[in-house]
Amino acid sequence: MRSARSALMRRAIELSVANVRSGKGGPFGAVVAREGRIIAEGVNRVTSTLDPTAHAEMIAVREACRALGRVHLTGCEIYASCEPCPMCLGAIYWARLDRVFFAGSRADAARAGFGDARIYDELALPAGSRAIPIQQLLRGEALAAFREWKRRPDRVEY
Repeated sequence: MRSARSALMRRAIELSVANVRSGKGGPFGAVVAREGRIIAEGVNRVTSTLDPTAHAEMIAVREACRALGRVHLTGCEIYASCEPCPMCLGAIYWARLDRVFFAGSRADAARAGFGDARIYDELALPAGSRAIPIQQLLRGEALAAFREWKRRPDRVEY
């Protein structure tokens, strides 16, 4: 299994290098696999699509969900060329992947100019103390959507 995992990680790294060479995005690649087989791949497309959420892991997770026809990726693993940022890690948890493997660290990414430290630091602060002001408005009105959701017998839990 170790050699299969190494091969999957090498593919994620290969995608990251090819993406840089293509000029279409940043140095990040990701692979979602199940039982050693690639289900989906993703590369960073933030600048080419003008989408700050178009990280390699996000794209790989989206494509894997489409390929499998479900929102949960239980039974799958993700191989990322670099340690997932907080957004990607959130998506990985929401998708319920079984395991995460990464090559480069967040410190390596920071040295290359991709610093997530600010986000990690901000998440540790109370909402009122963060650099981007966060304020709750109209909570009572918003609860109507949750009440409607709970009443739907055909809702799909996720």
